Amino acid sequence: MNRPIALIIDDEPDIRELLEITLARMDIDTVTVESLTQARSALAQRQFHLCLADMRLPDGDGIDLVREMHHQYPGTPVAMITAHGNMETAIEALKAGAFDFVSKPVDLPVLRKLVNTALKLHQTNTDAAHPATREEPDECPLRGASPIMNQVRTLIDKLSRSQAPVHITGESGTGKELAARLIHQLSPRHDKPFVAVNCGAIPHELMESELFGHKKGAFTGATADKSGLFQEAEGGTLFLDEVADLPLSMQVKLLRVIQEKLVRPVGDTRELRTDIRIISATHQNLAQCVQDGQFRQDLYYRLNVIELGMPALHEHPEDIPDLVEHLLKNIAGNYQQPIPALQNQALEALKNHSFPGNVRELENILERAFALCENEIITLEDLGLINALQHDGAKAKIRLAGESLEDYLARIERNILLQALEETHWNKTSAAGKLGISFRSFRYRLSKLGIDNKEGDS
Repeated sequence: MNRPIALIIDDEPDIRELLEITLARMDIDTVTVESLTQARSALAQRQFHLCLADMRLPDGDGIDLVREMHHQYPGTPVAMITAHGNMETAIEALKAGAFDFVSKPVDLPVLRKLVNTALKLHQTNTDAAHPATREEPDECPLRGASPIMNQVRTLIDKLSRSQAPVHITGESGTGKELAARLIHQLSPRHDKPFVAVNCGAIPHELMESELFGHKKGAFTGATADKSGLFQEAEGGTLFLDEVADLPLSMQVKLLRVIQEKLVRPVGDTRELRTDIRIISATHQNLAQCVQDGQFRQDLYYRLNVIELGMPALHEHPEDIPDLVEHLLKNIAGNYQQPIPALQNQALEALKNHSFPGNVRELENILERAFALCENEIITLEDLGLINALQHDGAKAKIRLAGESLEDYLARIERNILLQALEETHWNKTSAAGKLGISFRSFRYRLSKLGIDNKEGDS
């Protein structure tokens, strides 16, 4: 089997020698050059498995080469060598199409991991059957043949070939976590863990321990060492859902971890090297959160290197029939029952519904209808959720005879909370966001009104 070959572009002889020796010990051949001109000549003569390029070169900017290679040699991953602490330049390189970056002075363990990941990516890119193109229509988790969903899948395919942080935006129920998982599955990290965490569901006082881990005795109740979610995701992807709910004190610590790629468990004096890709998501407007002083601007720029917007269901209603067929197939399979048919009148009602809860709401309606239908046929009446919500909402506005004002307002509030929970499939974080209140306030209101918490926080 032929050994992989790397192109090294740096005008410092010591750096070139260090990279040559390191890659040689990894059984990788190298070609070294000192300038952009020499690099272009080398690229024209042969194919490389990866490229390591300095940011500043005698005859130009390394980012210019990244842009050229992104279009002319898309199968060759490019990693930038940046000055220590210069994250702004590194982010610019990632946006230009760089696969990843390594800072000077070069940390050799970090470099080796980067190179191994790049080689996996090169293999994926040059494979005639790339996972994204190999995906059968019936198997792809993101359904829909509409132009907007085709654009989403195309962008996900591109994002899977990079290590750049991705921020996924969209309303609750649009499939943000599904998109994050697909990016991970198509990436060279697919054989490592995908760890998802809902930032709004972790109590603030436990958040640092949950993310970074802790040592035995670090605080009351810490009876043993515990690995954090960063350690659990080592080598893979960490998905930070509802990242806008991170408290400011935690945002500072997360920023440092992203910049230094080091985590320190609570109560530990040592820092642990971490190699993960971060994907974040929120249904809130993160840029507006920055303007309102609720989210750090520097962390926003670290997380939002590339943005992926998930469309609301009302933006592609032509996909509803395909989604209905797919979801009913999954629901029936979960219960090991035949797939029910959907009456035309019922399908038309779904196609004309606004779906404020998006695909999650559609799934909830169909699961309810599946349980209620008879003779394996779903009728318009079986979809009763829409009419029921409207009926309950109207009924709640009627003040009952002898009812006090306090009880009347509590009943209206209870109805509003239950409707938000129903529309978000009992995802309390999403329901709170839908109502424009904090998760803590939402949880307090549920407790005050005695609403059953058996569904659990999600």
